Amino acid sequence: MSARWAIRPATVADIPAMHRVRMAVRENVLTDPARIQPGDYAALLSGSGRGWVAEDDGNLVGFGIADGATRNVWALFVHPDFAGRGIGRRLHDELLDWLFSLSGAPAWLTTEPGTRAERFYRVAGWQDAGREPGGDLRLEFYPFEDEA
Repeated sequence: MSARWAIRPATVADIPAMHRVRMAVRENVLTDPARIQPGDYAALLSGSGRGWVAEDDGNLVGFGIADGATRNVWALFVHPDFAGRGIGRRLHDELLDWLFSLSGAPAWLTTEPGTRAERFYRVAGWQDAGREPGGDLRLEFYPFEDEA
């Protein structure tokens, strides 16, 4: 059985739906929802970042955004109703493919420790790079590590 969902580049018009997905997650919940505003997405999508969205029957169910200048995976979220279908991994791979097409420098992200997100990233090959001041984990991905 093939997936009904598809991945495509994100546009500024997708921001309201991306924000709805971000607010629907049950882990890595924003303690202050006002901290992330639609303009934050737009700044990245219109600047040094790029994003992708996953759609299921025309409904946006996941998204990822990375910043090419800082090498940061700024967001990678799948609506909880669509978890476990491979959507997050496809978005993850799109983000990394794009970042590593720009340079071979490591990518980085932060995530809350002890979550499914942390396990997802570790299984995907992300490595511990310490803790952020707020307690989040900093993880890094080195694409060419195995090619020595």
